[in-house]
Amino acid sequence: MRVPARTARWVPRLWLRHPGRAARSGVRYFGCVDKKNALRAGALAAGTTLMMLLMSSPALALTRDDGDDPGTGLSVIETLGLYVVAPIALFVIIAGLVLAFDKSKYRVTKGKAKA
Repeated sequence: MRVPARTARWVPRLWLRHPGRAARSGVRYFGCVDKKNALRAGALAAGTTLMMLLMSSPALALTRDDGDDPGTGLSVIETLGLYVVAPIALFVIIAGLVLAFDKSKYRVTKGKAKA
């Protein structure tokens, strides 16, 4: 973008860049705008968290409902196996199957680095 010589001193430096270079990225606003947005985001996150905690009502879990028939609890080993070992094993099995049956012809090879 060409800027006339008589107005070049009033135009911000962003307009006077080389045509082959990418535009400068960054925030143009300084001061209270960023603080206001941060305060708004923090208030929204705190309010959402507070509402989720209030709506969950863990105290209501102490009273039994009609027809409630809970089974026996899980031991520590069963809990770890169900919630830790089983997902990791499932991930490893799926990743192994993907690698075993990969039919792509493109392989990533390391080339010589230019000095």
